[in-house]
Amino acid sequence: MIERVINNQLYHLFLANIKELIREPAVLFWGIVFPILMSMGLGLAFTKKKDVVVTIAVINDSRLTTVINESTPKIHTFLQSNHVKIAIDKTDAVTYKLVLPDDNLGNTTFIFKSMKWKTAMVLLKRGNLNLVMDEVNEVIRYHFDPMNSDAQLTYLKLSRLFGTKGPVVTESSAEVVPLTVSGTRYIDFLIPGLIAMGVMMSSMWGISYAIIERRSKKLLRRMVVTPMKHSNFLIALITVRVLMNFLEAGLLFLFAYLAFHITIQGSIAALLAIFIAGNFAFAGISIFISSHTAKTEIGNGLINALVMPMMVLSGIFFSYHNFPDWSIPTIQKFPLTMMADGIRSIFIEGAGFTEVALPILMLSGIGLVFFIAGMKIFRWY
Repeated sequence: MIERVINNQLYHLFLANIKELIREPAVLFWGIVFPILMSMGLGLAFTKKKDVVVTIAVINDSRLTTVINESTPKIHTFLQSNHVKIAIDKTDAVTYKLVLPDDNLGNTTFIFKSMKWKTAMVLLKRGNLNLVMDEVNEVIRYHFDPMNSDAQLTYLKLSRLFGTKGPVVTESSAEVVPLTVSGTRYIDFLIPGLIAMGVMMSSMWGISYAIIERRSKKLLRRMVVTPMKHSNFLIALITVRVLMNFLEAGLLFLFAYLAFHITIQGSIAALLAIFIAGNFAFAGISIFISSHTAKTEIGNGLINALVMPMMVLSGIFFSYHNFPDWSIPTIQKFPLTMMADGIRSIFIEGAGFTEVALPILMLSGIGLVFFIAGMKIFRWY
């Protein structure tokens, strides 16, 4: 009899814990949904496709044409005998496609694009190029970051390709030029993304969760009955968070400057403008997310459902051009993507107000729309 009672207690305690577990949105999200989202996002970005596509910039210094020709005779000769001409863009530049079939390791598709050095550096910094080629006195030169393993593999394939199927490339007729241009390292790509992500995380958790937690504890209801002006509460909360974001971003940049010699190549004023616009955008989104719910568990789920996809997709840790082409236009419209791209262009591309004016306006508009919508449905109790 006693053993039966104990077994019943164990059963009901087990059942109670199961119900408590499945009713917790945060547990369900982190334990089930989050791993699936991460595997799906990273799988799309890094799963080997049927063809590995490698984009190569061929530098052409000619002012009269952007076609790969006399300025790069060896490359020109090789492509004329092996290439497939696939496109001519708005600048009349020809794109060449060359496929190396491999049944065991997968096909490699080389896309050769003729462009100026300045354009190639911008695309390389954005992660859209793997390697840069040019010719000087009939010597083929390969420019890439020696710390980039993908670029090294591309160089090995290209040097063998030109040596076996085209003009002979020996030690005296090919040259590796390690890129020392500021902004081409991975850390130069990463730091601006971390600054943008820090603003998003700080705003979403520092504003949204703080409001939801106070509402769940009935603190907002108590504050409403005081002579406090409602807008002052939200303005003060947002202002404190923005100041903290400035401090956090400043310390991160100071560390990156001292440890990795990272500098800001573009306009400081434009950087401040897009940083403030990004803060305003995520503050508005935070107000909207926290405007109605009074349960911290639901708040956790809402915040994570918004934050995690952008962390994976928005090009913080790696270029979002790794994702399928059909998804890139959508990814580029994410607030975190716009902010990260804008800050990155100022840091490593020397951009000014002209280049980041559109993302500044769009981020400000997003913040304004979500803030107004959030205030329309905001609950103080």
